[in-house]
Amino acid sequence: MTTVRSDEAAEEGDDPESSAEQTGSARQRDRTSRAGRDLPAAIGVGVALGAAIVVALFTVRFVFIGIIAAAVALGTVEFGRAVRAAAGFRVALVPVLLGGQAMIWLSWPYGLRGVLIAFVLTALTCLLWRLPGGAENYLRDVGLSVFLAAYLPLFASFAAMLVPASDGTGRALAFMIGVVASDTGGYVAGILGGKHPMAPSISPKKTWEGFSGSMLAGVLAGALALHFLLGAQYWHGVVFGAVIVIVASIGDLFESLVKRDLGIKDMGNLLPGHGGMMDRLDSLLPAAVASWLLLAVLVPVP
Repeated sequence: MTTVRSDEAAEEGDDPESSAEQTGSARQRDRTSRAGRDLPAAIGVGVALGAAIVVALFTVRFVFIGIIAAAVALGTVEFGRAVRAAAGFRVALVPVLLGGQAMIWLSWPYGLRGVLIAFVLTALTCLLWRLPGGAENYLRDVGLSVFLAAYLPLFASFAAMLVPASDGTGRALAFMIGVVASDTGGYVAGILGGKHPMAPSISPKKTWEGFSGSMLAGVLAGALALHFLLGAQYWHGVVFGAVIVIVASIGDLFESLVKRDLGIKDMGNLLPGHGGMMDRLDSLLPAAVASWLLLAVLVPVP
């Protein structure tokens, strides 16, 4: 009878160690169920990254270009490993890594011309790099390599090109504030009242309520950021914020679609509470292009 009751107790979770493990698991689930992430870790990492960027921009602003270059390098390696592990795709990692750094750093002295020349040479090198591997899956692997070179370092170069202007600190901050406000507004609104999915087949947790929160926060942040950081009119900031929210949301959906296609939840686990570097860059990359274009029109370089 003792043995039977002991087995029953174990099955019912009466064992102290089992109960402790279940309690810990329940607490972890409670902490992450609605957010989908480890919220304290996500906040801590986000604050640390934001502080590093702000310090760089207000001390030696060109350090921001180094932060971009480091993030691009980490994201490139992460993406290459993820697609290889998930689907067996072979990215021309060395050419994309080196060419990506060339795009970022050449954007400083040579602007758009330097970025485009570096990108074209990177694409050409990817074609040559894959030749020894033979014809099987050649087009797939080369296409993926060129795609990665465009999506990561080419897009990120537009963020780097915000910095060299005399008001580069304000431009870079406006870009970052717009994206952060969009992400934060969408997260809060989605958690509090998200009921209607935007694209359930791509990202079930992304809702129209969350998008509305993103738009409200992004427009307000854009108006204030452009006015106080760059001396622009408020309506310029409203346009800027609205476009950044739309583009950042599309970038987020795009990243979700890529991960769904590969059958993975995160691109990596480098950043606690966030996933991998690519999981943080998803909305920033297309928003960098939009920011550079919008600011060039709305707030021309003095």
